[in-house]
Amino acid sequence: MDISSRVKKLRTKLGMTQLQLAEIVGVAQNSIQKIESGDTKNPRNIEALARALQTSPEFLRFGVGNMDNATIVASAGKYLPLISLVQAGAWADIQELPPLDVELYPCPIKCSHNSFIVKVEGESMLPDFKSGDLIYVDPDAQVENGSYVVARLDDENQATFKQLIIDGNKKYLKALNPDWPNKFVAINGNCTIVGKVVFTGKAL
Repeated sequence: MDISSRVKKLRTKLGMTQLQLAEIVGVAQNSIQKIESGDTKNPRNIEALARALQTSPEFLRFGVGNMDNATIVASAGKYLPLISLVQAGAWADIQELPPLDVELYPCPIKCSHNSFIVKVEGESMLPDFKSGDLIYVDPDAQVENGSYVVARLDDENQATFKQLIIDGNKKYLKALNPDWPNKFVAINGNCTIVGKVVFTGKAL
């Protein structure tokens, strides 16, 4: 299943026509038609499209995203540890977590053995990610412009969850919340990308 199939399936599930979806996203109907026909494989308005379809850009692009609990349990190939943002900031230094001291969750997608889960804190990534959501992070996954990442700033003792923006030679960490005071944080050697978000479990 590719982006065209996922968009069409989610739109149909929500009971929307192509025109209704287009109006919500703010594009012409033929733009939605081109996505669903496979002519447009990398929509520029992917974030607005994801919000309208009540999912994430990562799910539309790569098929990783929200699933119900039954699907997660049925397709889980491994279990990942839930850790804090403080632990995530020092993840490369953590060799092994005591099995009795960590909460494990099933992982429904293929990811590296170094992957872990972090619970979203705060409101900087609203409306796409709410406090309490679980994000599955793969330190070995390749990041690109627009990827959601967990990063560690050198002058802080914990990690942060943001969107990575690459503009030429410049890189930024972006908060999705339009009302967030410091929406963009420039990074230039003072930041380490801990890992890429490859799956999201939404809090109920």
